[in-house]
Amino acid sequence: MQKLVQGIHTFQRDVFKAHRELFEHLAREQHPEALFITCSDSRINPNLLTQTAPGELFILRSAGNIVPPADAPVSGEAATIEYAVAVLGVHDIIVCGHSQCGAVQTMLDPSKLEGLPVLREWLRHADETTTIVRDNYGHLHGDALITAAVEENVLVQIGHVRQLPVVAKALAEGRLKLHAWVYKFETGEVFAYDPRDGQYSRLTAQAPMGGPGQTI
Repeated sequence: MQKLVQGIHTFQRDVFKAHRELFEHLAREQHPEALFITCSDSRINPNLLTQTAPGELFILRSAGNIVPPADAPVSGEAATIEYAVAVLGVHDIIVCGHSQCGAVQTMLDPSKLEGLPVLREWLRHADETTTIVRDNYGHLHGDALITAAVEENVLVQIGHVRQLPVVAKALAEGRLKLHAWVYKFETGEVFAYDPRDGQYSRLTAQAPMGGPGQTI
């Protein structure tokens, strides 16, 4: 805890003073370019990964980067997405999974849910992922199976995002694009889903937001 407190003092003394004008502007308004939906995992930092400054990303984090489907009870995830699209007017929504995801590994091994009733209920929003993996990836094991499950789960959650009324409306009006990404801790690479060939491929500087990763 002392490290966190010291970090705040360092931020106030060095970072805030050096960027006071930016923070004063952000105190009045925000205009993020994209909504970045990712896992709660401490190893992923959306701003570090995308090299964005405060105010450039609207960030939503949840275990397993899960978004409850539109017919689920009202959730903080749905409310955040609604605000991002309807009020902030983001043009892109990214769902970004990551390698070695603990939530996904738990989906694959329900025995890990013993004594975790709330997590068990939450992961039911990814039951479709479990079914897809069981029906299509029985030949995989270990890291290969986890990678496949992570990739499929991102697509399942993109499907849930697309079902939300505010997102469906923005998509129909051409005001919004959806992107499916997977971040690999071990190499720093990001892989984006390309619907043209139904595959994930490494995201490069030559691949704009409207290219690979666009799911519509």
